[in-house]
Amino acid sequence: MRAHRARIEPSDVGLTGGGDRRVAGLRREEVAVLAGVSIDYYTRLEQGRERHPSAQVLDAIGQALRLNPDARGHIFRLAGLNPKLRVPRPRDQVHPELLGLLDSFPSSAAYVLSPAFDVLAANPAASALLSPFSGMTNMVRILFRHPQARTVFAEWPTLVANVVHALRLNAGSYPDDPEITALIDEFSQTSPEFATLWQDQTVGGLTRLFKVFIHPEAGRIELTYQTFDVRDAPGQQLLVGTPAPGTRSADALAYLGSLHATAAS
Repeated sequence: MRAHRARIEPSDVGLTGGGDRRVAGLRREEVAVLAGVSIDYYTRLEQGRERHPSAQVLDAIGQALRLNPDARGHIFRLAGLNPKLRVPRPRDQVHPELLGLLDSFPSSAAYVLSPAFDVLAANPAASALLSPFSGMTNMVRILFRHPQARTVFAEWPTLVANVVHALRLNAGSYPDDPEITALIDEFSQTSPEFATLWQDQTVGGLTRLFKVFIHPEAGRIELTYQTFDVRDAPGQQLLVGTPAPGTRSADALAYLGSLHATAAS
């Protein structure tokens, strides 16, 4: 709440910006007025001293802070107003029908992610696209650890921000997942870029993403990704990256997939 408060200018919500402002964004009392709660109550809530806010109060504060749907859901879960979701065990099992669905996207790169962003399954095009990272199957580790990540992912800063914000969303949804906790602990201590993004407190799911790959075998490939929740395996997500029809990216992805299919046969 404090991080989001700091991002909002008084003029954004119809307030004047005068006075001595020692911190960026809105004052606590301004958020309290906008949400219709007392300044004392809002202060206790922001500082973690108020443990049982009502749904109505959180909704009002979410509107005052202009939280997006993912961020609103996150503060509800932090307040214990939504049931804690549990990752099913075994967490890495992908249903056979979902595996079959992956192969129904021959001209797209499709893969399944775990809540901790492990690649659980991939179709031939996705496997070929991720081939520069052979030996690594976790997208957080690939992005922050693999030496080719900043070369292959042409828009690396945007992509890592999206992934870290989505990891925070998953951490709120699955607070007892040991793999998520281990990733956060490790990279918060060893990666300054991750730590900065994590401390930003931004929450956002993987929805529609535009990715540009510079693949060592196929060159530049531009894909638009759509993300789908796997309803019968909570926490798993299906990502499908599709090139625009008739473009060089479509030809390059097809070439890459056939090249790796031949090598695997």
